Amino acid sequence: MAFGIAGLALLFFLTAVLYASVGFGGGSTYIALLTLADIDYRTLPIIALVCNIIVVMGGSLRFHARGLIDWLRIWPILLLSVPAAWAGGRLVIDRDSFLILLGISLVVAGLLLLAEPLYRNRQAASHSTQTQQIWFAPTAGGAIGFISGMVGIGGGIFLAPLLFLTNWSDSRRIAATASIFILVNSISGLVGQLMKSQWEQGGGIILSYWPLFVAVLIGGQIGSFLASKILPEQWIQRLTALLILYVAIRILWQQFG
Repeated sequence: MAFGIAGLALLFFLTAVLYASVGFGGGSTYIALLTLADIDYRTLPIIALVCNIIVVMGGSLRFHARGLIDWLRIWPILLLSVPAAWAGGRLVIDRDSFLILLGISLVVAGLLLLAEPLYRNRQAASHSTQTQQIWFAPTAGGAIGFISGMVGIGGGIFLAPLLFLTNWSDSRRIAATASIFILVNSISGLVGQLMKSQWEQGGGIILSYWPLFVAVLIGGQIGSFLASKILPEQWIQRLTALLILYVAIRILWQQFG
């Protein structure tokens, strides 16, 4: 392990602090760090999904307490995403296919983070939201959920840009929706991953990496209150995007180079 468990726990702690401040779980960065640490590819989704759940649980509860979660509008997004995340987690995939899919997913995630100022400020035509919601929300949710369960990324980083581009709601409610999406799909994807790896083996993986989960638990709580005051959100996203893109290019280069 290139970093050692203590070094990896520190990096996970910092990741949780930064992501919790903007309403995400950090799955893409956990995956990137685990890849750099040469962790077995079959273990990556389990660790990342558990970390996602820990980080976004507190944020989701806080969003709910503030009345920012509109369940009547969220359920169409979750309708297909939850079973799709489970199916993605259950899917048995070979190492090369997993790494290629992971690399592509990280490229997309990194580019979306870099482009965030553009799509956040873009105002879609008002009629597009009404015409797209009927079919768009379940379809997009299902596709994102499937990929998320398969590679261990909660999916919020893919969902949020789509919600901004369709003028779905204001930024706070979109962050709340992304947080709920990450939570439920991470749980569903984790169940699929544990069923695929056999519960006993998956439980052993979780126990083996417990320092990482303690690190993100503490970091997530701190991030919810303090991280936004340490660095501007835009800089957090840029630094995270560069790390994700670096790992993605490294993975794809190894596969195709």
